[in-house]
Amino acid sequence: MNSTLKLYEASVVPVPPPPSRFTLNEWYLNNRVRYRTCLDQQQLADKILAECERGREQIQEIALMNKREVDHKIEERIGDITFNKGELVRQRKEVCLEINNLSIYNERIVDALAFLKNQALPINRKCIVLREGRLGIDMCHDDVERELLKETEILESAMSLLYRVMEQGNEQLRRLRSTIYFMDRDLEDKDNVLKIDAGNLSINQNSMNLSMYHGFTPLDPSNITAEEWEVFTRQNIARAAKEINSACCLRSYVNTLIGQVMEDLRNQADIVNEAFRRRIDEIKEAKTKLEVNHSEISRQTNEMTRNILQLEKTLSTNEGFMALSHTRLGKRAQRPGMELCRDLVEVNLVNEVRELRDNCAALQQLLAEAQASLRYLLKTQIQLEEDVNVKTNSLKIDEVDCMTLRQGLDYHNY
Repeated sequence: MNSTLKLYEASVVPVPPPPSRFTLNEWYLNNRVRYRTCLDQQQLADKILAECERGREQIQEIALMNKREVDHKIEERIGDITFNKGELVRQRKEVCLEINNLSIYNERIVDALAFLKNQALPINRKCIVLREGRLGIDMCHDDVERELLKETEILESAMSLLYRVMEQGNEQLRRLRSTIYFMDRDLEDKDNVLKIDAGNLSINQNSMNLSMYHGFTPLDPSNITAEEWEVFTRQNIARAAKEINSACCLRSYVNTLIGQVMEDLRNQADIVNEAFRRRIDEIKEAKTKLEVNHSEISRQTNEMTRNILQLEKTLSTNEGFMALSHTRLGKRAQRPGMELCRDLVEVNLVNEVRELRDNCAALQQLLAEAQASLRYLLKTQIQLEEDVNVKTNSLKIDEVDCMTLRQGLDYHNY
């Protein structure tokens, strides 16, 4: 509008040059070129449309085929993971069962050790200490003492062996629990993978919350092959099976060991008890013989005492006769003159004095021998009484104290 007003107001108006002029042939030629170009573009467009439709359908079919293939692989993968997970779960149950079984066997070892340490060994040592209370000649190295010391060695060896086996059992339990730990980690990883793959399987190209990744880090960070994954799982299962087999062998060994140890201890306890019974019978027999001898010695002591009294009485009577003879001789020595002759009375009196003197000497000799014999008899009687007391003390120790203690020995297989 403004430019038109300017033209009207201007004094000089520039005239544009005339347009180009074309011939009619050029016009027809130009139209034919336009038609030809339009037709070529239409054919090209149709070709591109057909190619685009074919490519789109092909790409869409490829995408769908890839999705179906991936879905199928995911399903196969889920199946593989589920199968391996099932194998791990089954093996884990067996490992847990073996842990429980081995724990029970370890408790058996602990119970056996507690019995040996708190009951069997103290009973054995108490018997040894009690037998130190024997007196005199009974304090001897007999079969009972030898078997008790041998029982001590067997008990200590059995405890040492059971301690070592218990340590092996604890180590095996640790290894089984370690296996459980790695299997649990593997199961946890497989559960997470199952959730991930199940989620991937449940979505499609039309699902919500799909996103495109525009980062630089590769979306495929996996550096473990499927074979390595399979080997890893199989190794976990194989390691668990190996530990289960080791635990089974250990349980079998523990069962055999406890049975053998208890059988050896029972046999040794029977040997010790039999030695005690033999020793008790020997002591009883010796005590009976000593009591019989003591009774006989007591009888002889009483007889010897009566014999000494009779000898002393006889000696006193003979001394009386001797005093009578001495008195008679003394009085006859006062005869006067020729009356102091060696008559038959004098001869008989002298002979009587000599014979009485010999008899008194013989009686004194017999009395001395009888008194010496009485002293020996009394000494023997005292020794017999002491020996009977020693045997009584030994019987109390062996039969009452020790055998009562040993009744608490109950060796069983736990």
